[in-house]
Amino acid sequence: MENIGRYLILGGVILILLGGGFYLAARLGLPLGRLPGDIRIEGTNGSFYFPIVTSIIVSIVLTVLLNIIARLFHK
Repeated sequence: MENIGRYLILGGVILILLGGGFYLAARLGLPLGRLPGDIRIEGTNGSFYFPIVTSIIVSIVLTVLLNIIARLFHK
C-alpha cells in the first residue's frame, strides 16, 4: 500500500510540472498546438483540429523524462 501512495505522489508531481511547463510555454509564446503539421480544417458549420506534430513532440519529451525517472529509481 505504501508503494501505491508513492506512485500517486510521483504522478501528481509530474502532472504539476507538465501543467506548469505548458503554462510557461504559452506565456513565452511557444507555438505548442499550432506547429506546422498540426491538422486544422475549418468549415462554415464547424471545425476539426488534430495537433499531430505537437502530440509527437510531447510523446518524445515524456518518453525521455519517464526513462530518466525510471533509471533513477532502479539504482
